[in-house]
Amino acid sequence: MHKNALVLFSGGQDSTTCLAWALDRYDHVETIGFDYGQRHNVELECRRQVLQRLRTDYPRWGEKLGDDHFLDLKLLGQISDTAMTSEKEIEFKENGLPNTFVPGRNLLFFTFAAAIAYRRGLSVLVGGMCETDYSGYPDCRDNTLKSLQVSLGLGMDMPLVIETPLMWLDKKETWELAKSLGGSSFVELVQEETHTCYLGDRQRRHDWGYGCNECPACELRRTGFEAFKRDNDA
Repeated sequence: MHKNALVLFSGGQDSTTCLAWALDRYDHVETIGFDYGQRHNVELECRRQVLQRLRTDYPRWGEKLGDDHFLDLKLLGQISDTAMTSEKEIEFKENGLPNTFVPGRNLLFFTFAAAIAYRRGLSVLVGGMCETDYSGYPDCRDNTLKSLQVSLGLGMDMPLVIETPLMWLDKKETWELAKSLGGSSFVELVQEETHTCYLGDRQRRHDWGYGCNECPACELRRTGFEAFKRDNDA
């Protein structure tokens, strides 16, 4: 019964892999992105490039890829005091969470996505949240998103499903999923075109892509890629 999906697509490694996952499974897929005043807003340019390459380099996926929706949520950045939305050092707070946590971000993202999905007749929302290799963000946890699926479905009065294909994968397995979906060429696309670095560094190129190589996001991406390469080069 679920044939159409809306993917929360930031232009990062995880959401790009999830977009390919959705294109491999559903008849029609649309995307939604958000400008929330993120420090690494270079990802917004990356997402446009990724979408263009998916349309041109992967005709089987391109014919399924529909409209891209883009929302201005800068208000979220205005009410946040985080290292993701302002120039401050990344550190851990007393509650054990890094100060890159933007409270309510994914809850708002899915709520706005559900409103778009309602209007567009899309019954599946896809997000790249993960509870394996992650920074502990509570709005990335499986229980949070299961609860949100129920609330949004009831609030919209429609059969709504939230899919999180990366939830129980580590970063090495995320790279492996990318290869299984689109082969080595898709892995190369993820390396070259996607952005993960919290500091928005697109100047330094590494085997795993661009980034500062120091922030938590770069560390996860790098170690996952190194493990992926070891297994694939063996």
